Amino acid sequence: MNHLKDKVAIVTGASSGIGEATAIALAEAGAKVVLAARRTDRLQQLKERIKGDCLLVPTDVSNRSDVENLVKTTKDTYGKVDILINNAGVMLLSFLDKLHVEEWDRMIDVNIKGVLYGAAAVIPIMKEQKNGHIVNVASIAGHRVIPAASVYCGTKFAVRAISEGLRMELSPQSGIRVTIISPGIVQTELTHHITDPDVQQSVAKRSLTPLTSEDIANAIVYAVSQPQHVNVNEIMVRPTEQPN
Repeated sequence: MNHLKDKVAIVTGASSGIGEATAIALAEAGAKVVLAARRTDRLQQLKERIKGDCLLVPTDVSNRSDVENLVKTTKDTYGKVDILINNAGVMLLSFLDKLHVEEWDRMIDVNIKGVLYGAAAVIPIMKEQKNGHIVNVASIAGHRVIPAASVYCGTKFAVRAISEGLRMELSPQSGIRVTIISPGIVQTELTHHITDPDVQQSVAKRSLTPLTSEDIANAIVYAVSQPQHVNVNEIMVRPTEQPN
């Protein structure tokens, strides 16, 4: 954990779930944490819980100028950006024939463009520093296609492809490490946003014990705590009871 002392870490989607738990875990490990999300009230509540240096920057990751402002504010405040946790995401599951096209657009904007905007904003800083760590939260859904999750799976497959491209292009030359975190079923509020009633019923019938946000936060802290010569490329974390 000494590798995180005084590191500057941006966490998107920090207002709940995995982002919230990760921000707390990073702060406890000694990092200076920058909280980014749209819900300012939730961020303020989290900021009050965190012991240590913490900055709050309201951000919609689907808005490129918001993300650029987030990174600029971080650099202006702390003089560097060591870690970016691209965690913000939405999971609006629905069967394709329901034609929830606006929800498809939202997932593409947040899950894919948000990751790209974050990477684009930090790459110049990290290249100048000759180090940095980009962590992109994907999903087990980025490894296999699930009925009613086709578009969501597509966005998470994209996150994994983009992440691997970043690693191949940046790590050998610039010292920028890239990690993919692929969680299985996690108990978060993501499922509360599903509008398709058929999918809602299916989720409600699920009986396994899910992961907690803290489980994924622990995996993220592990990855970013490694010494510079170690790049943890991908971590897959499933509940013990999840078969696939």
